[in-house]
Amino acid sequence: MFASDDTIVAVATPAGRGGIGIVRLSGSDAVATAMAIVDARPLKKRVATLARLKRGGEALSSDEVIATWFAAPHSYTGEDVVEISAHGSPVILQGIVQRALDAGARLARPGEFTLRAFLHGKRDLVQAEAVADLIEAITPLQARVAFDQLDGTLTARIAAIDAALFALIARLEASLDFPEEGFHFIDANDVPPQIAAVATDVDALLSDAQRGRLIREGATVVIAGRTNVGKSTLFNALVGADRAIVTEIPGTTRDLITERVDIGGVAVTLVDTAGARATEDIVERAGVLRGTQARAVADLVLVVVDASRAADDDDREVLRETSGLARVVVVNKIDVAVPEFGKLDPSLPAVPVVAKSGQGIPQLREEITRVLCGGEDVRRDSAAVSNTRHVALLREVAQSLKRASIACGEQGASEEFVLADLLAARGRLDEIVGRRTPDDVLRHIFEHFCIGK
Repeated sequence: MFASDDTIVAVATPAGRGGIGIVRLSGSDAVATAMAIVDARPLKKRVATLARLKRGGEALSSDEVIATWFAAPHSYTGEDVVEISAHGSPVILQGIVQRALDAGARLARPGEFTLRAFLHGKRDLVQAEAVADLIEAITPLQARVAFDQLDGTLTARIAAIDAALFALIARLEASLDFPEEGFHFIDANDVPPQIAAVATDVDALLSDAQRGRLIREGATVVIAGRTNVGKSTLFNALVGADRAIVTEIPGTTRDLITERVDIGGVAVTLVDTAGARATEDIVERAGVLRGTQARAVADLVLVVVDASRAADDDDREVLRETSGLARVVVVNKIDVAVPEFGKLDPSLPAVPVVAKSGQGIPQLREEITRVLCGGEDVRRDSAAVSNTRHVALLREVAQSLKRASIACGEQGASEEFVLADLLAARGRLDEIVGRRTPDDVLRHIFEHFCIGK
């Protein structure tokens, strides 16, 4: 996984057909390998060179291409990189890759180009992970958070915390190393407030982590309710397409129907479920059970009730079952509401909609994002922390700082105990940016990249 002394090759553009496809080479023999593939004059640094593939046995062997050499260290990986742009036929691109393999290159593993960028100091680990997040982004907000981290916003904040810790640790170590001098390099009374200041910065990052993780990872929103309240119509209205079948026949939806949508910048996996009711139909009963299971693991449940008829026991049962979950009650068909519906629960907060016409859907979207984000505006200043790994390590930093602060308050406690906790906190910061990250963690991170990046 971590060998970087050979030349690697992969198609760098998505699978399928397109106008242009790119094959990327990286390594000490990248230029020589490229020249074994293309028939062109010698490549010049950072100059796009028009060429043809060298003739071989294949009918498409003489395709016209553009070869560009990015010389080390001024390249994405920090090594010599050559990108060959050809027509985006999978046949042509795989043919180029095969010729590179025949010339001595090795097929790149997932994320290996970005791994080499990390190993050569072109990216820290936070920025490397942001590359994968940017590729996976499906909403503009996800892309913005990834761009910010790729640009070094989180790295800069981690660096500032690390610098404050380093200064404090250096003075404490000096006090321990030179006790015979008769003075300390730091007053014992100054240590607790300096630790508190660092802890405040860490807490500030963690306080925004829930919103950041929501933006990065998205959320699952399940639509629940009894039969024929308009769940599938609401599902289609939120998706913006007729994705689910809608009929007047009760029990039309019998399985989970899912769709990924952008709601207020959050990548939401929307799930339509079978109507909750007692039934003898074995297939429908299985669908109702799946809906119950989906509600249990959802980030948010939309409980739909029908204002055009009086509430019944099935309505009340769904409301009872979801009372302990994060939920939004949606009152559908308010345009034809009947007086008896008001008996459901006048005090229950609800969003009125007409799913069929789209009335109230913008307000419902706003309520979904508000509840998911705990009342915060998900679109405000971009979250600095969005990665689960970063959150876990920052929590360990906070715990180490708390232990150090407690040690400072203990009567007669040695500076060595405080120092040990501060060093542990700094070690976790190093893991975030990749200065001291175990190989198995690196392997796990980069194996989740796509091939060619």
